[in-house]
Amino acid sequence: MTRFHELAEKFGTPTYVYDLNEVQAARDELLAALPEEFKLFYALKANPHPELVRALREGSGGRLHPEISSTGELAAGLAAGYSGEDFLYTGPAKTYGELHEAISKGVRKFSTDSVTDVQRVAAVAKELGAVAEILLRVNSSTASASTGIRMTGTPSQFGFDAEVLPEVMPELRAIEDVELTGFHFFPLSNAKDEESLIAEFQGTIALAAQLQADLGLELKFLDIGGGFTSPYGVPGVRGHYPKLRDELANALDTHFPNWRTNGPQLACESGRFLIGASGTLLASVSNVKVSRGRKFVILDTGINAFGGMSGLGRLLPVAVAVETGEKTERASLAGPLCTPGDLLGREIEVPIYEPGDTVVIPNVGAYGPTASLLMFLGRPAPTEVIVRGDEVVSVSRIEHERSYQVGSAAQ
Repeated sequence: MTRFHELAEKFGTPTYVYDLNEVQAARDELLAALPEEFKLFYALKANPHPELVRALREGSGGRLHPEISSTGELAAGLAAGYSGEDFLYTGPAKTYGELHEAISKGVRKFSTDSVTDVQRVAAVAKELGAVAEILLRVNSSTASASTGIRMTGTPSQFGFDAEVLPEVMPELRAIEDVELTGFHFFPLSNAKDEESLIAEFQGTIALAAQLQADLGLELKFLDIGGGFTSPYGVPGVRGHYPKLRDELANALDTHFPNWRTNGPQLACESGRFLIGASGTLLASVSNVKVSRGRKFVILDTGINAFGGMSGLGRLLPVAVAVETGEKTERASLAGPLCTPGDLLGREIEVPIYEPGDTVVIPNVGAYGPTASLLMFLGRPAPTEVIVRGDEVVSVSRIEHERSYQVGSAAQ
């Protein structure tokens, strides 16, 4: 019996298992691939479990910080030991209530997407007697890499279109209670290879320098985004970036000659790379059936717990773990939900399963329960087991609870 089968037997299924050793190994690997002057932001949307966020913080030498876009993620980061000033708050729909809570808890750095976004941050900062640091998220008009998921270069709710920044700068400069400190770029996600990622970063750094000159804005902070790759739901290893450190330094030497001594403060960000390989999903086979010549292995979980960004299918299908020498067959992995869209894998190679067997899906530390259809059909959330090697650190489950307003008919 393997370690995963033992955990499935002990805690039941569906269960996510996250290994803190793997979390910290990924962090150390990525920090080593960047110039030491860089900070690294962890995007909590990948996985906000406080134990994982804490593991990323501990031993990072103060170089790893949380990037959030909700007060729920703020609470998770605070629970993991971060202070308010450590956070970068992003997102195109920051509300008054969210900003009030964030600023009152010490958050000062905000990535903004429009003039009205900056004005809203400023209004709340003024009310609370604070000065907010503003990064202008830039939606560039061109792209350097031809691979990965594009996050820029098209009409978008994210960021200021680069070509209109000169027009809106006078209005931005007139806003009080904020300080315009720099730019935030996030041009792509999950670059196919190191060359594509380097090309994107080189283009971003060049554009940042051009915008600084064109706008007359002294950059104190420059976040060039991410794009670091890691497999999702299939066997494999994280991306490898042996050239990145030197290539970033060369690009910065060209466009920001004094960057090592006079700034700007530089940053990258990552979600899946830092957390993806730490997680394994354990499910049980509920039934096996054949329909018109096709075999279906039906599991006790599906897109309600492993949705690939809310069941969109963008990151699926999965590939289950197959032991060396194990006999396999072609089958579809189906979940328990009453929708034909609840498929984790269509006609994939799997072991010859029988009801009661444990299915092991690797590399699912990112975009698991909180990126899934947890509330659909009222099924319980999966168990989440945190381990460090062979040691079980904690066991938890997200619980759903309906809260009624005072005076409602239910009362």
